[in-house]
Amino acid sequence: MPTVKKTTTALLAAALLAALAGCGSGADHQDEAIGTRPAAPPAVAKKPVVPQGLPGMPPVLDPKDAYAADRPNALQPAVKNFLPRVYVPNTNSNTVSVIDPATYKVIETIPVGHQPQHVVPSWDMKTLWVNNDLGDSLTAIDPATGKTGRTVQVSDPYNLYFTPNGKYAVVMASMDRELVFRDPVTMNRVKTVPVTCAGVNHADFSMDGRYFIVSCEFSGELLKVDTEQMKIVGQQKLPFDGAMPQDVKMSPDGKTFYVADMMAHGMWVLNGDTFDKPTLLPTGKGCHGLYISRDSKEMYISNRGEGTISIFDFTQNKLTKKWELPDGGSPDMGGVSADGKVLWLSGRYNAEVYAIDTSTGKELARIPVGSGPHGLAVYPQPGRYSLGHTGIFR
Repeated sequence: MPTVKKTTTALLAAALLAALAGCGSGADHQDEAIGTRPAAPPAVAKKPVVPQGLPGMPPVLDPKDAYAADRPNALQPAVKNFLPRVYVPNTNSNTVSVIDPATYKVIETIPVGHQPQHVVPSWDMKTLWVNNDLGDSLTAIDPATGKTGRTVQVSDPYNLYFTPNGKYAVVMASMDRELVFRDPVTMNRVKTVPVTCAGVNHADFSMDGRYFIVSCEFSGELLKVDTEQMKIVGQQKLPFDGAMPQDVKMSPDGKTFYVADMMAHGMWVLNGDTFDKPTLLPTGKGCHGLYISRDSKEMYISNRGEGTISIFDFTQNKLTKKWELPDGGSPDMGGVSADGKVLWLSGRYNAEVYAIDTSTGKELARIPVGSGPHGLAVYPQPGRYSLGHTGIFR
């Protein structure tokens, strides 16, 4: 049987070599090996942490973007049929100029109370409130018709905000030196919070709505206020002699607050959670108003003292552009159109309003209005609810 034994041995050796070849990493078998390798288990993506919001506040849509609900033309059913208009309070004329944004023309002038400062969308976005500061009153405008409604007596309403849960209106009573929490519908006083700083005027709320930062124009200070407890939990003096802080805005990711300062000619940058010492980012003379782009990527900064608008890029964390109004001017407060294509700003000392293309910085129109135009409101706007001022929507 030697022949059979040799043949069997040869066959076993051949089989062993074939098996070893099949386990190798040769090029001829790479595709086959990849094709038959068991699939790796799918990676489990970590869900972003959603901050625990103020009780009653609508849930945060995106913890990385507080303005996620403000995308172009993302109008809620409650506002989608409102007339597209720009409402301009003229502080020296005691009127509101109504502009048709399609024609860039003033189509109506509405008499209101003494020294109207801002036109403010209500928390439910169904009413516009004209803040008649020296008239100690609020005048309601129905944005569905553009007509005025009731006038409510409210002391010193320089500016008006709403808590993120819609529970209270917060009146910035600048000369009274008070923050006044009121019923958001009747405007009846609920709680008065006296302040030791001078000139409370602008504010913005944290991502979770549990606190807000307030600027004090005449004493150059900032306040931190606990929303639910309705009390001041922090106060600091800005590190600049003669500081006059104005508009306040939170970054999309909620980590940073920016405060415009018309005398320091730039924005103060600070961590709202820690409320530590801020740093100054120069933007231009008379830095005043702060407005977020519809894609949450940029912030438009009006420099009232030099007729320019600076552009801050959140991703790059720096200023990237500056637009100059061709004939100068005094760009102040305003807002962005519903489609995000036009930035509207009042010309405080020039009795005019500017419409600016947000893609190029080109001035589209310069519209004559009453004397002393201030906190104009572009309406309607995307968003689920209003935090006040000329339109902070989330």
